[in-house]
Parts: sequence; C-alpha cells; structure tokens
Amino acid sequence: MTTALKDQTIGPETPLTRVLDSKDAKKLTRELGYTTVGELLGRHPRKYADLYEPSSLDALIPGEYATFTAEVEHVHRRSMQRRKGFLVEVTVADVVGRTLTMAFFMGYQAEKALRAGTLAWFHGQVTTYRDQLTLNNPDFAVIRQADGTPGEGEDLLWLEQLDTDAPIPIYPARKSLPSWTLLRCVRRVLAAADEEHWPDPVPAEVRAAEDLPSELEAHRLIHTPGHLRDPERGLRRLRFTEAFLLQGVREDQARELSLAVASPAPPVEDGLLAAFDEQLEFELTEGQRHCGELIAGDLAAAAPMNRLLQGEVGSGKTLVALRAMLQVVDAGGQAAFIAPTEVLALQHARSIHAAVGELPVGITVLTGSMSTSERKKALLDIASGAAGIVIGTHAVLSEKVSFAALGLVVIDEQHRFGVEQRNALRERYTPTPHMLVMSATPIPRSVAVTVFGDLELTVLDGLPAGRSPIATHVVPMIRGPEWINRVWARVAETVAAGHQVYIVCPKISQTEQDAETLNRQLLTRFGLEQGAAAVELTYTDAAGIQRTRHFTRQAALAHIAQDASVEGMEERLRAMPQLAGVRLEVAHGQMPAAETAERMRAFERGEIDVLLATTVVEVGVDVPNATMMVILDADSFGISTLHQLRGRIGRGRTEGNLCLLVTRLPEDHPSMERLHEVASTGDGMALARLDLRRRREGDVLGATQTGRSQRLKLLRLVDDEDLIRSAEKHITALTTRDPTWETAKELRRRVTQWRADSEVRTS
Repeated sequence: MTTALKDQTIGPETPLTRVLDSKDAKKLTRELGYTTVGELLGRHPRKYADLYEPSSLDALIPGEYATFTAEVEHVHRRSMQRRKGFLVEVTVADVVGRTLTMAFFMGYQAEKALRAGTLAWFHGQVTTYRDQLTLNNPDFAVIRQADGTPGEGEDLLWLEQLDTDAPIPIYPARKSLPSWTLLRCVRRVLAAADEEHWPDPVPAEVRAAEDLPSELEAHRLIHTPGHLRDPERGLRRLRFTEAFLLQGVREDQARELSLAVASPAPPVEDGLLAAFDEQLEFELTEGQRHCGELIAGDLAAAAPMNRLLQGEVGSGKTLVALRAMLQVVDAGGQAAFIAPTEVLALQHARSIHAAVGELPVGITVLTGSMSTSERKKALLDIASGAAGIVIGTHAVLSEKVSFAALGLVVIDEQHRFGVEQRNALRERYTPTPHMLVMSATPIPRSVAVTVFGDLELTVLDGLPAGRSPIATHVVPMIRGPEWINRVWARVAETVAAGHQVYIVCPKISQTEQDAETLNRQLLTRFGLEQGAAAVELTYTDAAGIQRTRHFTRQAALAHIAQDASVEGMEERLRAMPQLAGVRLEVAHGQMPAAETAERMRAFERGEIDVLLATTVVEVGVDVPNATMMVILDADSFGISTLHQLRGRIGRGRTEGNLCLLVTRLPEDHPSMERLHEVASTGDGMALARLDLRRRREGDVLGATQTGRSQRLKLLRLVDDEDLIRSAEKHITALTTRDPTWETAKELRRRVTQWRADSEVRTS
C-alpha cells in the first residue's frame, strides 16, 4: 500500500482512508474525530522518551489515560475471593525504582507475556486502590522480552526500523487509543508522503532566508526525531507557518479594504468640534491630542479609516471618539456609537449629552428595551438625518435601522464584538463608513496587528491630570476571620469619610452555575481541562522552591460552589452592625436595564454609599468619589477583568484609593500568583503580557475575533514576536514583487481556505 501511494499526492487534506488501514482510520475518527492526514500529524507528542528506559511513574494523574514504559518486577496470580476466576497482579518499576501494581482480571495473556525483566508499554486509565495508584486491565505491548529478544505484535513491527538511540514520541492517549497505535499510524502516513508532492505554503526562498525545513520535514522532525533538538526545530517551522498565513490573511484583507471608498469628512474651522473644544474646562492630554490628529487625518481622506484605539482604563478614549464623531457631523454625516450592553450605552449617552451641552448635535439613543413609540421616533430621526450621533447596542446593527448618511462607526469594548458584527454596518452602506474601535484591555502590538490585522493600531498614552494612584492588596481569608472583618471595617471607615465603595461578586445567586461558566472557572482557577478528573499544578513558594499541588475536580467544584453572590452578600452585609446606616444597593445583569441604569445614576449622584454588583461595573462607570473596591473571590476573575474593575476607582482627585482582592484559596495555590501580580503593578500592558502567556489569545481577546484564534495551534503571539515580524516582512516583499501571489499558489489557497472557514464559524 505504501509503495502505491508514493505515486499519488499526499498532503494535509488527504483522507486517512487513503493512507491507513480501514480499521485504523475508523478508530482515529471515532476516538479523535480525525479524518485527514493534517489532523493526525497535528496531534503532537506530549513528551519524548528513551525506548529502552522506563518512564517516571511520578507523572501519573488519577482519572487520566496514560501510556508509559516500565519494567516488570514480578507477576503474581491469585484467586478472586467473591467470584470465580483469578487475578494476575503485575508489579512494575520506573527509572528510579518507584513501583506500581496493576490487576489483570482473567489475565491469561498478561501472565503469558509478562515476566520479571520484561520491558513493556502499558496504557489505561489511572485509578487509586487503597490510596495507591493503579491501572486495571491496561493494554500493553512488550518492547523487550525477559530474555532480551524484541517484543512481537502488529503495533511493534516498526521497532526494528528505529534507531535505538532516537527519542520515542509519547502521545496524549485515549481509552482505546494507546500511544503506540498513534505512533504506528503517524509513521505510515509519513512513509507514504514525499517532498515532491507535499504542498508547502511557505515559498522556498522564504524557507531558505529563515533557515526553515519544509513543512513535511517539520512533521518528520516532530514525529520521528533523530535527536531531542529536532522537535523544536520542526515546531518552530510550524509556528512560522501559522504566522505566515496570518500575515497573508492580513494582506488579503488590506487588499480588499483598499478598493473601498469613504466619504471624506475634513475638519471645519467654525463647526461643532471647534465649539466643543472651546467649551472644554480642561486641556487635552498629549496622547489625546496626538490620537485626535491621526484620526482627523483619516476622516478627511477618501479611503475608509479602520483604526483600533487602545488605551488604559480612564485614559479618555471616549473623549477622543466624541471629537471624531463631531468632525463627521460637521461634514454633514452621521456617527454611530455602539456599546456591548444597554447599561453601558445609556451611561455613554448621559456622559456625551453632558459633554456637548447645548451644542445642536442631535443625539439619539437606540436600545433593545425601548418602547415601540420610542423606537419608532429613534428610527425616524436616524433615517431622516436629524440624529447626528446615534448611541446604542447591537440593536443599531439591525437591518431595520437605516442611516441617512452614516460616516463613522465607533465600537466600544471591541473584544465583545466579532469582526462580522463590526463590519455589519459598513457593508450595507456606500460610501463605506469610517471605523474606529476602542479597547481598554491593553494588547501587545504583536497580538493587536495579528488578531486585529484589518485595523491600524493607535495607542492612547497617559492618563488625564488629577488621577490618583490605587493601592492593591490580596486578602487571604484562610488567615482567619479577622482578615475579612477588617475588610468590612475599612468599608465602613471609607463611607464615614464621605467616599463610596464598590463590592464586586463573581455571580448573582448561589444557583447560577451553568456548564460553560463552570468549565471556564475550573480551567482558570485550577488548570482543569474539560473532562479531566484531577490535575497537578506547580507553583513557587515564598522561599523560591518549586512545589506541586494535587487538585481533584470534585474539590475544585466544591470551592467554586461557595463563590460569593450578590444575593447572598446583600443579606449578610445588611445584617452587619458595622455597616448599619450605610446606603447599600445592588446592580447586576439580570435586573431590567432601566433599573440597573438608575442604580448607576444614583451611585454617580452620591445617593448610594456602597454598590454591590457583578462585573456590570467593569466598564463605563465614572464616579470620582469612589475610592475603594472589594473584589470577593477575586481568583475567579482573569487578570484583564481585575485590572478593568480596579480602574473604576481613583478617577477623581482623591487619596488613599484602595482595591482589596479577597480570596478563600490557600496561600500556596498556584492561582494566588495571578492575584499577587495584579497587586504588584498598575501597568496594564505588563499585566496583559502575563495574561497572554497563561491563556490562549482567543480566550483573552474574545473567541469571536474572525475565528483566527481557533486556527492558532502553536503560535503564541507574545512569545513569537520575532516570527510574526519576519512573516510580515516576507509577506510584504512577496506582495510587492507578485501582487496576486501567482508564484505562491499554495499560500493563496490556504489563505482563501482560512478566510472561508472563519466566515463559516462566525455566520
């Protein structure tokens, strides 16, 4: 079969049924969902081992399926006490002499094949019996028999072809799919493929310039290495492939965008923008002025602006956006300002109304909860052009909304919108409206230009004058009740001093535990992948010593179930003597939007001392008198959310701003490191880099970003900046000399396929 296949083209999309036996192909599809060669080769080894060296049994985790090498120490047969039959107990040892006993029920084959001195692979689910790790009825394959002769069997026929000094890949296993079966299938696929017919998206001249192997050779280096350094060379090539394709997608999008035409909106000397600037009671920061000039230049051009405005919490992005919107209105156009939630949209509407004062701008609000009559009037104002600025939620994206002259779309909190949502308005109008998207989540440039490749990155540096620093501390409740009692006493002291306090909970009620939230929390806080029964997490203790902690899924779920809720905490806080007389109210996402907005307004007016809320206060709330925030079960939030929440205080000329990160976790829990990182710095970009190194980019930035994050299997956008820059350079050079990529047809094909797959996922 292999010889015949040599005459045919074998590539990543070749069906496995063309290369493997029907039995193996069906097993890979059933167990892993794999149907193509590329999917199989994309299942990389989790580690490499010496074929004739026993594995370390220390890495076994209860509940997981494992494949490991061990030498048999002794075999014992005994009768079962409560039923007919017998057990064969096989005790094996690892490289340091650690032992493990496994039971084979009616184990005729185990008794026959396994003898003291036999070296074998074992595969099965790790369990515990009488507090000892074990495997029941594991699969096994003899590598070397007790007399030193090689093992026998279909799965081990290829052993004779191996260099005995070469490292052996050990793959993530499944119930009916041991590592040795995967290795056999991979080797058959690689034997059937050849360089001449394997399509490579990276042109030969680029590979030569970057000293990269071909794509097929990269797979060989990973799956059949001759030395331990080979897999990293292969992985680097595959990471470059992802970077190269991403930059190809960027270039393709830019090519399309360059064909669009916008309606120019040059500045007007005596228009609304000039009048607005004249009535400002403060000076623009240098960053606001610089970004404003860039945006003003974009708006004046005939090509549509497509800009990402990134700035720290409180840097004044909304002011920059408002000035851009006024420039468009001056030119006779309309601007749409879209926020991710109704509460935030209404908050922006109030602040923009207050900022423009009596200027004849024409501001209209459009949200999903408006009454029929209110909605009809808003739609009429938008269609007639009476509304210069339209502020709303996703409702503005509806096809029922018709703008008279849409010139600019502003998207707030861009990570909550997918590309297809961002482009919904632009694609319906000619000329193409300008686009400005804003983010308060700091994004390293390598990530921004890749994940948001269709956008020009602009960073708004600095904070408005008068902002005061925020002290952040971790409060470990495990140290005793006096610690949390001191938190509530500090809340009372802050209110008594005439200031206001946020208290943030991770959930609304104790019963609010949907599966998606639970899985996310298990991964974020305990590192537990979906379906895993337990996990071993490493951490560095106060003495700098690396240690390991074992967490079961059951214990992790029990911890999450006790998370603080708004409903539970409201009752407790109202009953506390030290908070007697404090004006406390709640706000959360299940309340009617109008009611939540009214609570926010009351808090802004100073009519509420303590606002107990969920993350609805994460963005858009501006209360200069709020000087303290208590985040309960802070370990349930990611770094970026904690940084965003903290940015709600210290927004005025206040001193002693304080953020307390309260947690029930033990002090040696690995997630405590994340809390201490937030407490140690207010640098959002530094925190973003830490967050991105822990989590996949799609998780941090929102899984709706064009589906690109789903395509990134190996590339880490922070750690692989050198590859991203190199790929960008080569794509630019290729496009300059060959605009239609006629000399890089496989690149053209894969970029087209990538974009098509992304559109399917986001439709």
